Amino acid sequence: MAIFYIVATPIGNLKDVSPRALEVLKGADFILCEDTRITRKLLERYDIKTPALSYHQHSKLKKVEYIIELLKARKNLALVSDAGTPGVSDPGNLLISQVFEQLGDEIQIIPIPGPSALIAAASISGFPMDRFLFMGFPPTKRKRKKFFEKVLQSEYPVIFYESRYRILKSLRDLRETDAEHTRNIVVCRELTKKFETIYRGTINEVIKQIEEDKVKGEFVVVINSRR
Repeated sequence: MAIFYIVATPIGNLKDVSPRALEVLKGADFILCEDTRITRKLLERYDIKTPALSYHQHSKLKKVEYIIELLKARKNLALVSDAGTPGVSDPGNLLISQVFEQLGDEIQIIPIPGPSALIAAASISGFPMDRFLFMGFPPTKRKRKKFFEKVLQSEYPVIFYESRYRILKSLRDLRETDAEHTRNIVVCRELTKKFETIYRGTINEVIKQIEEDKVKGEFVVVINSRR
C-alpha cells in the first residue's frame, strides 16, 4: 500500500520545519510542489535529493491521473504547498479528495503537521480563540461587501488571508462595513520572517499604521468578535 503524506513546511523561517517532515521528504519517492522553485530552497537547505513534481491550482486532469498512477504503482508521495499546511486555502484539498475517491482503502493518507499562518496568527491575537471562523481570501471582485458583512456579524473571531496588493483595500472595505469603527483587529505581516510585523488596534488605527509602513509580504487578519 502506497502512502500519501500531507506535509506542512515553514511559512518563512526554514528552521521551523520538523525533523519528522524532513524524514518524510527524504524518504518519499516524489515530492508534489505548488511551485518547485520555492520548495527547492527548503530541499537544498537540508540536502534533500527527492525528485520534485509540480502540482498547483492550474494543473490539468492529466497531472492528477499521473499522480494517481504513481500511487497505484506503490510510490510514496509527499504533498507540500509553497508555505504552511497543504489543504488549507490551497488546491491540495482537491487532490486529496481525488486520491481518496479513486483509491479508497488502497491508500494511506497521513498528515505531517507543522507550521500554519492561520494558527500562528490566532495564537498571538490575544482574542478568545477557543472558537473562531476562518474565511480564506476575500473575493477580489463580486460579493466583497457580503464577505465583510459576514466577518463583522460573526459571533466568533474571524481570520482571513490577504496579499500585499489588496490589504489596504480590504481593511478600508472592512472599515466601511463597520458602522461603529470600534472593532479591534490584529494584522500579521511576514510571519516568522526577518521583517515580521504585528499591527494591533481598531480598524482605523491599523490602517494608519500600515499606510505609514512599507506594504509588502503576505498578511493574516484577525478580527475580534463583539461577544
